[in-house]
Amino acid sequence: MDNFHIETAQNVTIHQNVAPLSTRIGAFLVDMLIIAGYYLIIYLILNALGLRLNESLYVFYVLLSLPVFFYSLLFETLMNGQTPGKYVGKIRVTKLDGSKPTFGSYLIRWVLRLIDISLASGSVALLTILLNGKGQRLGDLAAGTTVISEKNTISISDTLLVDIPDEYKPTFPQVTLLNDKDIQTIKELYLKAKRNGNHNTILKLYQKIIDITEITTEMPPINFIDVVIKDYNYFTQR
Repeated sequence: MDNFHIETAQNVTIHQNVAPLSTRIGAFLVDMLIIAGYYLIIYLILNALGLRLNESLYVFYVLLSLPVFFYSLLFETLMNGQTPGKYVGKIRVTKLDGSKPTFGSYLIRWVLRLIDISLASGSVALLTILLNGKGQRLGDLAAGTTVISEKNTISISDTLLVDIPDEYKPTFPQVTLLNDKDIQTIKELYLKAKRNGNHNTILKLYQKIIDITEITTEMPPINFIDVVIKDYNYFTQR
C-alpha cells in the first residue's frame, strides 16, 4: 500500500503511512479469533451450568452477544483507533489529516461496516481499499478516516548515511567537532529546505555550522552543507 500526503490549510504537509492490506486482514483475523474465543468461553460456561437456548433465555443470549456486536466501535473508541487486532498489527484508525477521529467518525465506520464487511464478506472493503489509494473502505470515505501503520520504516534518507565514492577526498576535517545528533538534524533540515526551496533555513544552517566549526570557506551555503554532511560521513565511517 502506498503512502500519501495532504496539504493542510496552514500549508503543512501531512504524510500518512497507509497500513498494508495484508496487515489489516491479519488484524481482522486476530479480532475474529478473539470473538470466537469469547463465544467458546460463553458456551462452555453455559454448558457447564446446563443452560440451553430457549425462548425464556433468548434475551439473555442477546445481551451476551452485544459485546461482539459493538466490538469494533467499543475498542476503537476506547483504544484510540485500535482494536486488539489492530494493536497487534501496529495499525490505527486516524483522520486523513493525522488528527484523532471523533466518536461520530468511529460510529460511521461501524455502521457502514455492515456493507463493507458483513454483507459482502469483506469484498466491498477489499475492492474499495485497493482502488482508493489512501487505505479507505466505504466507512472511511464517509468518516474521513483511514488506517495507518505505526511501524517505523527507515530509509537511508532517515539516517546519517550518505553515499560516498571510494575516491572521495574530504575538505573540512573540522566537521568532527559536530556529533551524530548535530549531523542528523542538519541533514533533515537541509533536505527539507532544499526540497521546499527555503533558502533562509539553508543560510541559518550554514551560519550555525560556521559558528561551531570555525570553518572559513567561500563555498555557496547549499554546496557547503552538502560537503559537510559527506565529510562527516567520511571521517566517522572510517
